[in-house]
Amino acid sequence: MLARLFRVLQYSQWLALAILLAVVCGLSYFYRGLVLDSLVESETHSNVALTNAFVNALWPAHAGFVARAGEMAPRELVTNPEIAAIERDLHVLARGLNVVKVKIYDRRGLTVFSTDERQIGEDKATNPGFLRARAGQAASEITRRDHFDSWEGTLSDRNIISTYVPVRRHGLSDVEAVFEVYTDVTDLIERMERSQWHVLAGVLGAMLLVYLAIQLLLVRYRRQIKEQELQRRAQDAQIRHQAYHDPLTGLPNRASFVEEIEAAMRRARRGQSPLGLLFIDLDQFKRVNDSLGHDAGDRLLCVVAKRIKACVREADSLFRMGGDEFIVLLEDARTAEEMAMVAQRTIEAISEPVQLHHHEVAVSASIGIAVYPQDEAVAERLLKSADTAMYRAKDLGRSRYAFFAREMNERVETQMLMEAALRQALKNESFVLHYQPRVSVATGRTVGAEALLRWPHPKWGLVEPARFVPLLEETGLIVPVGAWVLREACRQAKAWHDRGLTGLRISVNLSSRQFRNETLPDTVAGALRASGLDPRYLELELTESLLVDNVEHAMQVMGRLKAIGVALSIDDFGTGYSSLGYIKNFPLDSLKIDRRFVRDLATSPKDTAIVETISALARSLGIGLVAEGVEERWQAEFLRARHCTELQGFYFGRPVAADAFPAAAAAVPALPAVMLASAVIHSGDSFRHGTR
Repeated sequence: MLARLFRVLQYSQWLALAILLAVVCGLSYFYRGLVLDSLVESETHSNVALTNAFVNALWPAHAGFVARAGEMAPRELVTNPEIAAIERDLHVLARGLNVVKVKIYDRRGLTVFSTDERQIGEDKATNPGFLRARAGQAASEITRRDHFDSWEGTLSDRNIISTYVPVRRHGLSDVEAVFEVYTDVTDLIERMERSQWHVLAGVLGAMLLVYLAIQLLLVRYRRQIKEQELQRRAQDAQIRHQAYHDPLTGLPNRASFVEEIEAAMRRARRGQSPLGLLFIDLDQFKRVNDSLGHDAGDRLLCVVAKRIKACVREADSLFRMGGDEFIVLLEDARTAEEMAMVAQRTIEAISEPVQLHHHEVAVSASIGIAVYPQDEAVAERLLKSADTAMYRAKDLGRSRYAFFAREMNERVETQMLMEAALRQALKNESFVLHYQPRVSVATGRTVGAEALLRWPHPKWGLVEPARFVPLLEETGLIVPVGAWVLREACRQAKAWHDRGLTGLRISVNLSSRQFRNETLPDTVAGALRASGLDPRYLELELTESLLVDNVEHAMQVMGRLKAIGVALSIDDFGTGYSSLGYIKNFPLDSLKIDRRFVRDLATSPKDTAIVETISALARSLGIGLVAEGVEERWQAEFLRARHCTELQGFYFGRPVAADAFPAAAAAVPALPAVMLASAVIHSGDSFRHGTR
């Protein structure tokens, strides 16, 4: 736009100059015409006055001669004494004037007299000036004469005005003759031309000054336009750079990758060589952000970007796709082994420790490798293949690379189908809850039930939780599904209370995504309010990992949940990395021993030691202890001796549907009397969970 305006200004300059010249030429022509008209008019008046003076002074003496001249022969006319008398009288009248020649015509156009005697006797009857004067109107004409015969002799290069003047004795009488008076106006015209040029020079000078002033403004404006154009180009370049580069690392971004991958694939086709695509993802990068802050995370990403850049070759292209994901295009790698070497070199470089805020941090990377055209011939699908291979590398243990295989794609497609089915199940509320009894060691009766999510699919049957719960976590669907579980479990517990199963507690597992969601306390309160269930009959089971990932946040959320009145427990305790310093500060009601420790009690002294340690910890903290996975009577007796307050497992009953739970709760196997007696002895100082 600015360049077009700049060209318009350039053209306007030339146009303005052309207009200026045209105006000057027009003014010159107009001025000359105006001055000439004025000069002719002035000289006409002068010649008319001269003629009138002649008529008044001399015409009575010579009128008769002029009237008779037409009857004389030309030679007789030239030699007539009247001719000399007329010339003498005219000289007297014209003395001091610019008159250079006079001619007298009779009414028929005969030249009766001329200061140039050679012209006496000529016929001017058809002359336009003569005809006009004979009609009674003076007529003048200005001409440039190279040679002119005058009274004073021959003149050269003169401007002559000739005026035809009608001769009347009285103002309204008929025209008796015609005078033609020649006046030399050369000096007048020269002065007029000099004046003309002075005026035009002044006008031209003034217009040039205006033109120069305009040009100065235009020059300044052009400079501003050029500066603006340079700024615009710089801004365009900056905008394009921002659009195609990551602001943090300075690397080309996803938009740049989309353009470059197509060009790289075309080059690979022309060269008939493979193109390698490395999809790099940092392992557990979120922990760095959560523990050290986003500034530290950004610094780490910059360091990682530099390390990856140092590992690839000049011909390779590195992109940051967003978050902690990077992509490398390998255009010169001829074999899979070369691609693997680049990937391994990158993994080793990234795994080197980094100093962040006085903390030494070590991260690893998982890399997925896809090859064009071997794996995919379409850019988008090639990227997806590398992404799938990257997740395969994570599944294999992280800090490694994996090449894409067709079966991976099939697994991804299956996951996509399952994700769509899960969304539909959430929309239709097709999930169901099964409930497993929890038995009190003190009374031998069912005092609670754990709500377990189940998914009956019309085609796949009852889908195992291990197949769909991780996908719910990955897609974020666990948050709305978890909210539904809370509402349904509370509603069902209230229904059981109304049917006589008073005091029955319902326990619900919370995922890490649910726990991190800011609306969790509101969701729990809403489920209790909608169902009418007393908050003390709801227990929320948390995992160790979600508590230690962000202790401050965990304390805040748990405080809000305890304010509602619900019970809190740690599920699968002993499988994580909890710090005892943290555990003692959490407002917990019980610990839940993981089933893996219970299963191998008979053969693993380590598991026995772990159970005894957890039991001692629970007793020292004054909270309840629940053991899950109890399948044998001897396990129940062993756990009773370790001061467990509640037991759960197949020995007491499998998870069942809601309508079958009352019967299953009533049919739990009775605990031996000695076990009950021992439990009652310890109930005063160890079983606080059931009375809260």
